Amino acid sequence: MKRICLLLPVALMVVSPARSQDSYVAPPESLIVDGVPNVPEALAETAGRYASFRSASLSDWHPTRHEMLISTRFAETPQLHLLAMPGGARQQLTFFADSVSNGRFHPNGGEYIVFMKDVGGGEWYQLYRYDMKTGDVTLLTDGKSRNLMGPWSTDGDRIAYVSTRRTGKDTDLWVMNPADPKTDHLLTQLNGGGWRPEDWSAEDKKILLLEELSLNESYLWLVDTATGQKTELLPRHAAEKVSYGEARFSKDGKGIYVTTDRDSEFHRLAYIDLETKQPTYLTTSIHWDVETFDIAHDGKLLAFVTDEEGLSALHVRDTTNGKEMPLPHIPSGVISGLRWHKNGHDLGFSLNNSRGPGDCYSIDVANEKLERWTNSETAVKNESFPIAELVHWKSFDGKMISGFLYKPPAKFTGKRPVLVVIHGGPEGQSVPTFLGRNNYFLDELGIALIYPNVRGSTGYGKTFSLLDNGMKREDTYKDINALFDWITTQPELDGHRIAVTGGSYGGHMTLAVSTFYGDRIRCSVDVVGMSNLVTFLEHTEAYRRDLRRVEYGDERDPQMRDYLEQIAPMNNIEKIKKPMLVIAGKNDPRVPVSESQQIADALKKAGTPVWLMIADDEGHGYRKKPNQDFQFYATVEFLEEYLLK
Repeated sequence: MKRICLLLPVALMVVSPARSQDSYVAPPESLIVDGVPNVPEALAETAGRYASFRSASLSDWHPTRHEMLISTRFAETPQLHLLAMPGGARQQLTFFADSVSNGRFHPNGGEYIVFMKDVGGGEWYQLYRYDMKTGDVTLLTDGKSRNLMGPWSTDGDRIAYVSTRRTGKDTDLWVMNPADPKTDHLLTQLNGGGWRPEDWSAEDKKILLLEELSLNESYLWLVDTATGQKTELLPRHAAEKVSYGEARFSKDGKGIYVTTDRDSEFHRLAYIDLETKQPTYLTTSIHWDVETFDIAHDGKLLAFVTDEEGLSALHVRDTTNGKEMPLPHIPSGVISGLRWHKNGHDLGFSLNNSRGPGDCYSIDVANEKLERWTNSETAVKNESFPIAELVHWKSFDGKMISGFLYKPPAKFTGKRPVLVVIHGGPEGQSVPTFLGRNNYFLDELGIALIYPNVRGSTGYGKTFSLLDNGMKREDTYKDINALFDWITTQPELDGHRIAVTGGSYGGHMTLAVSTFYGDRIRCSVDVVGMSNLVTFLEHTEAYRRDLRRVEYGDERDPQMRDYLEQIAPMNNIEKIKKPMLVIAGKNDPRVPVSESQQIADALKKAGTPVWLMIADDEGHGYRKKPNQDFQFYATVEFLEEYLLK
């Protein structure tokens, strides 16, 4: 039976939006729109094809069967599905209005799954148990606090997680047997919101705990599972801050594997002996970040992924001799969700690239066999979607900045208008993944897309990632201005027709560029951006405030506060002269909706054209397909009105 026959439900097919009497598409009831003109049905019918696609990501392997637990979408939001074989039918397990993108089987038999879910994008995640036999769903946590799932114990009957239940902002360490929620108990009280349990020791006497203070400063602790007492694993470096990432105990319990930038610009994979506390670096010859890794259940094989200027490279090593295992050819792209099957030789992962929205794969390293488990559908044939072109430009201080350029097809002649898309974070990186709806801008409107990685981006060494901290904030804005200079030198690009957009920190960058370099753009689209870093820091959720202060500066310091107020777009409204589309979610815990509301209100009062969209049932970015679609249609209308005319 061909899988394609089973995977075209009505919800995925291109269906014309509901018709109104005036042939316009009504926004979903959850959307509040102000200044947004009517969206013609003709636009939705054309552009809607570019919104009709889905992806799949790996959540877990079944512990005893050769089956995958994946997250994919049939209707409006991604949900958990079971795959019995490569190319098999996707059996939907969860059915919620809000998305479910992760889940873990009980490792001793797989009779139930533990997963996380929030409501309306608020990110106050709760843990749930899904019974595979009955389909019953049981709430495991209190229904109020923010809970983040951690690892299963080695014996497989307990799970460690962090919760804000005690204070509302501190993420304490909790332990529970999900089969019996009455076993739930607070193990260790912790201060701050940057804690994450990484692993349990071989005999479950210790939990390996990560404490993250900033992008470049984190620490490892060992927690006694009987007493809850925590002990710092490694001494703190007074002279140099060190970052640790993912960490796992070795199978014999004598050491840990960890990613760290200690003594390096990049995160290397290291083995740290627990007796001597001395690291042995395993990837010194690779001058890129090790992003993620996983150890086979028997400890014999170690898989890891490196980020090589935006593209992933997969490696598998034998832990007994350090030798690399031969692997089959893997399509170029970005790898995530790396996970070994309990059998010790099947390695699963998700892969996304510019021509594919994301699918699940596995490699049997015993025979070098690559299997593709899903073939995600797109309404628009993706074979002609452009491959990203890596470009570089020199910024104001001589620093070389890079980004990815996507060119429209050859049918569009003359200099092409440009949309600059700035990533969030700022501890993030634009990588050549599937553009989704943005392919419409290329294929139908002839707009070139540029995704820059300005200073502060990750993936280019820790020095580069720290170049935007505190009072260096404006240097990132200047990197975009230098990109505008570069665009004017390119014969295929129109330096007089530029728009800028971005989400979260990319939204803040969009607002800043609109403020300080507004004469160089036609318009901008701000998605959940911070209009004033002072008011943002004062109102972002308490569990993440300290982490953000390290990046942006502490607004409680008078000198820093003055600086942040001076550069705030909200305080320079008179400089914003170009039209702006502002998009926000009412339940956003990261960037409060007030950041968007206040900039939109001020622009409206000043007489600057502004369109505003606020979703009552969304948080930090839209996750429900109807909201995503209408945001997309409004963006197309906005760019046609202010960039292309």
